[in-house]
Amino acid sequence: MDQEALGSIVLLAIITLLSVVQNAFFAYKLEHESKHCNGKGLQRQGSSSFERVYTANQNCGYTYPTFLAVLWCAGLLCSQAPAAFAGLMYLFVRQKYFVGYLGERTQSIPGYLFGKRIILFLFLMSVAGILNYYLIFFFGSDFEIHIRTITSAISPLLLIP
Repeated sequence: MDQEALGSIVLLAIITLLSVVQNAFFAYKLEHESKHCNGKGLQRQGSSSFERVYTANQNCGYTYPTFLAVLWCAGLLCSQAPAAFAGLMYLFVRQKYFVGYLGERTQSIPGYLFGKRIILFLFLMSVAGILNYYLIFFFGSDFEIHIRTITSAISPLLLIP
């Protein structure tokens, strides 16, 4: 693969692989809780602690395809570094959500709300990249530098709770 092409996706690939490791951790926690509660293999019925782990795992799994889609679209169509930073933040938030869900469900709400904000940011980056493509295509105006500057400036604001 071309070094330049690889350089334009390497951060996105790292975030994707980290998310795979995180999913494996969630699956391990689910399996461990199932064996701990049931004494057998993976069972869908169990104690309330198993139900919390199961539900947290399912909720994280439901949003995972959306996260991957907007991460890659934002990184490829707009700017890789801010998209990768937002993706890394999303992984931390998803971990907070998962661990918070294992306690009281109200502990997971900040992670859930923060995760929605990051997904929205990645979505808006994707839309900006698409709009820039069509501006170039139809009008010959390229706003890529401006969009990259704005997304690079806004991405640290994701750290504000």
